[in-house]
Amino acid sequence: MPIHLTAAGVSLVVDETDGRVLHWGRALSETTARTLGDTVTGTSLLPLNAQVHQGRPGLIGHRAGTAWSPSFTHARTVHVEGARITVRAEDPDSRLEWRAELELTPSGLLRLRHGLRNTGTDAYQLDELTPVLPIPSRAVEAMDFTGRWAKERQPQRHPLSHGTYLRESRRGRPGHDSPALLSVGTPGFGWDDGEVWSVHLAWSGNQRYYAERMPSTGCVIGTGELLLPGECALAPGEEYVTPWLCAAYSGSGLNGITPRFHDWLRARAHHPDPEVRPRPVVLNNWEATYFDHDPGRLMPLVERAAEAGVERFVLDDGWFLGRRDDTAGLGDWYVDPDVWPDGLGPLIEHVRAHGMEFGLWCEPEMANPDSRLLREHPDWALHAADRLPPDWRNQQVLDLCRPEVYAYLLERFDTLLSTYDIAYLKWDHNRDLVEPGHEGRAAVREQTTAAYRLLAELRGRHPGVEIESCASGGGRMDLGILEHTDRVWTSDCNDALERQEIQRGTNLLLPLELTGAHVGPTTCHSTGRTHTLAFRAATALFGHFGIEWDITSATDAERAELAEWVAAYKRHRTLLHTGRLFRHESPDDDAASLTAVVAPDGGEALLSYVQLTATRAEIPSRARFTGLAPEGVYRLTPVGPPPSGNGVRPTPRPSPEQAGITGEFLAHIGLELPRLHPESALVLHAVRTR
Repeated sequence: MPIHLTAAGVSLVVDETDGRVLHWGRALSETTARTLGDTVTGTSLLPLNAQVHQGRPGLIGHRAGTAWSPSFTHARTVHVEGARITVRAEDPDSRLEWRAELELTPSGLLRLRHGLRNTGTDAYQLDELTPVLPIPSRAVEAMDFTGRWAKERQPQRHPLSHGTYLRESRRGRPGHDSPALLSVGTPGFGWDDGEVWSVHLAWSGNQRYYAERMPSTGCVIGTGELLLPGECALAPGEEYVTPWLCAAYSGSGLNGITPRFHDWLRARAHHPDPEVRPRPVVLNNWEATYFDHDPGRLMPLVERAAEAGVERFVLDDGWFLGRRDDTAGLGDWYVDPDVWPDGLGPLIEHVRAHGMEFGLWCEPEMANPDSRLLREHPDWALHAADRLPPDWRNQQVLDLCRPEVYAYLLERFDTLLSTYDIAYLKWDHNRDLVEPGHEGRAAVREQTTAAYRLLAELRGRHPGVEIESCASGGGRMDLGILEHTDRVWTSDCNDALERQEIQRGTNLLLPLELTGAHVGPTTCHSTGRTHTLAFRAATALFGHFGIEWDITSATDAERAELAEWVAAYKRHRTLLHTGRLFRHESPDDDAASLTAVVAPDGGEALLSYVQLTATRAEIPSRARFTGLAPEGVYRLTPVGPPPSGNGVRPTPRPSPEQAGITGEFLAHIGLELPRLHPESALVLHAVRTR
């Protein structure tokens, strides 16, 4: 009888004899699941040429040109324990052992990984091992993400025709153009409609995503680590284990994908619990002072931050030896006595005296050629030949695979965290890995696992310190790095208009409490756009809220308005960071953006209506919000203060529905909302009254 796992409206059915996947998708009854073994051929978790699979093989490798076509038919076993299935098999001819692990989590997220062991007496060159899952033939449209610096997670769609759709990242990190989440679904699937199958790779190095439709062998979707030439030669007895493929199914559009990931992440033991320790309001000094660390500027900024209600002050780049700009000093992780003659102690004491935690920026995996570190140890940089790779951002990448490099970084940051009262590290990673070699061999995999070890060891020694993953903004925001960090910096762009789409894509995968969202300056330094404080704050509200703005130069009215937005975030952050997120189609093409965050019990929600661009000629359509209790009656009130600058914040026109509106009304009829100016937002708090 087939093995049937089910959770949260999802079923996984696996053949009990050979581990073929007979079904992954909508929940099935036990009766239906039992019939699949007789009626469905199923899909191998490891498609191979020896199985007459004529698409991309799941395993590519060889022994000096032999053993290139394995066939795992010997000693095959399928074992189930709770919600986990393990498939094992051998190939005596190729002298390999293979295993697959599948786990269906309570949220309906499916996790899959492979292991491959060399049982021979000579090396086996592994070039690719990619887990795959079946998708039905009705899944004919694909969506993933692309982007660039300061414009990450931009969605792109295309038909999934016969052949292979392939995306690869060879940047040594996922990159700003990372697919992040490859979704395939029924035609026209959206936020609320259609069937969708999605995969994400929990890995911070090179990666490969693909979907394939073959007329004779069916359809699959997969993702795995991209191995560079010669990067993984398995010695006798050695095993390679793939990163986790994380897969989600929804029968109700992309809004059904989101809780698979969010609920799984929130169930982790180390996930920040907003109800135990609310996510603190952050002020980062970068866009306020840049490299200017004059205490005469920073101390007043600390005071203004405390007045606004900030709970964590973060000192960004510029505090270490020789760091007056981005061309020098990176790698010399000692407090610069020319800038801080008494060390960081006086600033930290000032921050703590004003009731805030202290955080510090760093970029441990990189170094400037113009640094004491690389002048003394030029061989400490990753390199593939007897030369350094081209500089990028005036940086080289340190070779964490070298024990002396790893030991240096561990000692430096262990000492800093032991010496100073530092509650938070902003851990940056500002360039791609070009020619990433260790002793002549490609080493992205080894470099990535070394970075994970370094983060884990520092967290083990300093368990109270939180770490943010930043990579020129959102270049490294995967579930692999989030096993070792507490949030990601979503983007270096604080332009509220750009952030609306960047956050929309990011939060499909990650819950709001893991994604940094800051109120930037009135005029954004990366785009030149000018926005009202109300729009900037309403955008930052839907994330881990912070500020990156020289508020010492703000007017009294602006500081008062900012303090009210901070207070609003504090009132609603438990809801924002525990509630279920819903995005909705714009009622007027792409002119508007609709978001709802609904409490788990349906007792309250935050609703956001954002006018992105110019309105259309006709009266705006009614805005529908799903997720609230259909029979519940809700009272709606605006969130946030009236703006201090140009204009008065529009509010919904008075009507009986604002005081007593049902969840059913919100979902199926929708609110009649006012005309908003382009690049403005309205946030409403819905409270259930009966």
